[in-house]
Amino acid sequence: MKATLEFNLPDDQHEFDLAVQSGNMYAALWDISQELRTMWKYKEYQSEEEYALVDSIRDKFYEILNEHNINLNQ
Repeated sequence: MKATLEFNLPDDQHEFDLAVQSGNMYAALWDISQELRTMWKYKEYQSEEEYALVDSIRDKFYEILNEHNINLNQ
Protein backbone atom coordinates (compact mmCIF):
# COMPACT_ATOMS: atom_id res chain seq x y z
CA MET A 1 0.00 0.00 0.00
CA LYS A 2 1.18 3.51 -0.78
CA ALA A 3 0.02 6.89 0.44
CA THR A 4 0.72 10.16 -1.27
CA LEU A 5 0.43 13.57 0.29
CA GLU A 6 -0.11 16.40 -2.13
CA PHE A 7 0.25 20.09 -1.37
CA ASN A 8 -0.49 23.18 -3.43
CA LEU A 9 2.50 25.39 -2.74
CA PRO A 10 2.78 28.13 -1.71
CA ASP A 11 -0.85 28.10 -0.49
CA ASP A 12 -0.33 24.96 1.63
CA GLN A 13 3.17 25.86 2.82
CA HIS A 14 2.29 25.63 6.52
CA GLU A 15 0.73 22.17 6.14
CA PHE A 16 3.70 21.04 4.04
CA ASP A 17 6.15 22.26 6.67
CA LEU A 18 4.24 20.38 9.40
CA ALA A 19 4.31 17.17 7.38
CA VAL A 20 8.01 17.49 6.59
CA GLN A 21 8.94 18.31 10.20
CA SER A 22 6.79 15.60 11.81
CA GLY A 23 9.76 13.27 12.33
CA ASN A 24 11.68 15.96 14.17
CA MET A 25 8.60 16.82 16.22
CA TYR A 26 8.20 13.17 17.21
CA ALA A 27 11.89 13.01 18.19
CA ALA A 28 11.54 16.16 20.31
CA LEU A 29 8.47 14.80 22.10
CA TRP A 30 10.30 11.51 22.70
CA ASP A 31 13.31 13.35 24.14
CA ILE A 32 11.05 15.38 26.45
CA SER A 33 9.29 12.23 27.63
CA GLN A 34 12.62 10.54 28.37
CA GLU A 35 13.92 13.58 30.26
CA LEU A 36 10.74 13.70 32.35
CA ARG A 37 11.02 9.95 32.97
CA THR A 38 14.60 10.33 34.18
CA MET A 39 13.68 13.21 36.48
CA TRP A 40 10.71 11.22 37.82
CA LYS A 41 12.61 7.95 38.22
CA TYR A 42 15.64 9.34 40.06
CA LYS A 43 13.68 11.31 42.63
CA GLU A 44 16.37 10.94 45.30
CA TYR A 45 18.08 13.97 43.75
CA GLN A 46 15.05 16.17 44.35
CA SER A 47 13.12 17.63 47.24
CA GLU A 48 9.54 16.45 47.77
CA GLU A 49 8.26 19.69 46.21
CA GLU A 50 10.45 19.29 43.14
CA TYR A 51 9.38 15.67 42.73
CA ALA A 52 5.70 16.66 43.01
CA LEU A 53 6.24 19.31 40.32
CA VAL A 54 7.98 16.85 37.98
CA ASP A 55 5.19 14.33 38.59
CA SER A 56 2.55 16.95 37.80
CA ILE A 57 4.33 18.11 34.62
CA ARG A 58 4.82 14.52 33.48
CA ASP A 59 1.14 13.72 34.02
CA LYS A 60 0.05 16.83 32.12
CA PHE A 61 2.48 16.08 29.27
CA TYR A 62 0.97 12.62 28.74
CA GLU A 63 -2.57 13.96 29.17
CA ILE A 64 -1.97 16.46 26.36
CA LEU A 65 -0.44 13.77 24.14
CA ASN A 66 -3.45 11.51 24.75
CA GLU A 67 -5.88 14.35 23.93
CA HIS A 68 -4.19 14.59 20.53
CA ASN A 69 -4.05 10.81 20.02
CA ILE A 70 -0.25 10.77 20.12
CA ASN A 71 1.35 7.54 21.31
CA LEU A 72 5.13 7.71 21.61
CA ASN A 73 5.43 3.95 22.10
CA GLN A 74 4.61 3.01 18.51
